Amino acid sequence: MAGRITIGLYNTYDRNKFREAHRRALARSAPIAMAFDFNLATFGFPFPEDFDTPMELARFVADSTTIGEGGKYFIDLAEKGRLMSFPYPKAGFPPQLGTPVITTSKPFLDEISPEEIGERSSSESFLIVFGLGPHGMSKKEKEIGRYHMDITGKGISMETCTAIGAVSGIIWNEIKRRR
Repeated sequence: MAGRITIGLYNTYDRNKFREAHRRALARSAPIAMAFDFNLATFGFPFPEDFDTPMELARFVADSTTIGEGGKYFIDLAEKGRLMSFPYPKAGFPPQLGTPVITTSKPFLDEISPEEIGERSSSESFLIVFGLGPHGMSKKEKEIGRYHMDITGKGISMETCTAIGAVSGIIWNEIKRRR
């Protein structure tokens, strides 16, 4: 059985109020998830309403953005069951999402490469976590990952949406090379 890749967006912008930065990150990540056949999960997002279904969440974001063809990809993900929302993880990320990999320019846990993810994805699922916000995830938050990954191999920090695109594209290429 083939594994699944999930893009995880870990909120570090504002824990109390849903802001434009949250909306933009979601709207920019959805086309990437659709393009590479990945799932999309959020962690700790302060959505302004209680949503009973991922579709309600998708419509909320899609109705207020022009990014990603007006939120079309966000709705497509929800319709396909590939959009999920979770509270902040206390002891670890939901195991059903796969092995958690924290993206960081300063890895301090075991590192994993995109090549290894591509190789192992034929039988293992991975959750690739991106910390949103100007400083990303704290050191303590990064400790709940199983692996760390510096996509540049040079310790170069990237803007979040740039990193999401780069990491996803490289991992997808590694998966395609092996299948």
